[in-house]
Amino acid sequence: MSRRFAPLAPLALAAALLASPAHVSAADLSRGADNFYVSDAVDIRKVTFRNQYGMTVTGNLHVPKTLDRSRRHAALVVGHPMGAVKEQSANLYAAKMAEQGFVTLSIDLSFWGESAGEPRNAVSPDIYAEDFSAAVDFLRTQTFVDADRIGAIGICGSGSFVISAAKIDPRIRAIATVSMYDMGAANRQGLRNGVSVEQRKAAIAEAIAQRDVEFAGGPTRYTSGSVHALDAKSTPIEREFYDFYRTPRGAFTPASASPETTTHPTLTSNLKFLNFYPFNDIDTISPRPMLFITGDSAHSREFSEDAYRRAGQPKRLLVVPDASHVDLYDRVDLIPFDALTTFFRDGLE
Repeated sequence: MSRRFAPLAPLALAAALLASPAHVSAADLSRGADNFYVSDAVDIRKVTFRNQYGMTVTGNLHVPKTLDRSRRHAALVVGHPMGAVKEQSANLYAAKMAEQGFVTLSIDLSFWGESAGEPRNAVSPDIYAEDFSAAVDFLRTQTFVDADRIGAIGICGSGSFVISAAKIDPRIRAIATVSMYDMGAANRQGLRNGVSVEQRKAAIAEAIAQRDVEFAGGPTRYTSGSVHALDAKSTPIEREFYDFYRTPRGAFTPASASPETTTHPTLTSNLKFLNFYPFNDIDTISPRPMLFITGDSAHSREFSEDAYRRAGQPKRLLVVPDASHVDLYDRVDLIPFDALTTFFRDGLE
């Protein structure tokens, strides 16, 4: 496995550690952690559809069992954390919001999970954003969905992808992000601006050198993502992600991947994030409402605060007490589902 850079670079981590939990126990299932939650009140059906590039996107359509299918209802698209799959956090949010009466669609972004795209684990922010719009295309064809009342939830990196989509797709009528990462800024300058231009250039040089290796038939290298083992030197952020992605709490490996590459983008394609500026022109989404949810101790909090500052009205920043970044992936005792329900009921009225 290649060494990581940018989002979790050592200098960026060091600047963020003071705001992170001192220790995270393996498989910590406290505070209602329930990533693999299945609702008795919701029917789930696997669906596929194509994005504008002809790539097959796979999702889970969640429909309340009591839904009156003779009428049209509000719907939501839910995107998973960067490097994850719909079975990690997105399905949970989709199920919980379906319990509140919404039709919901959790999706695998292209190159990940059950969706198409080669090479696997490739980074393409434009295609990720297109997947959200393609999901809206699909929902608008469902006879029980109101085509004018569709919103979206982006978790972690998907928060930046859904913003990118919403800037050019006004059919996304209300947007909520949870524990958002600006994947562009995180890769360019790291957390708390902890990555220098010199470090960025060194990372670019490493990835470009790897292009030559792979073009000549050499093995693919991967970067970033969650560590596969902890030791005395493991950082609090590494421990936090490990506890979700590498334990029964949230670990899930789709058939198209392996445990060794799960959550790890390809090194060469990860450079695409350096040209990704999702918050530019975020104010043009107005007057569609935006909700930014972050934990008070989340190492990613800076990204939600930055987006909130730049966004137009109406907007809300919701800081969840006693919550870290990953806590909001699956800890149902902390996730503000009531606030999400109110936001979308009002925003999609």
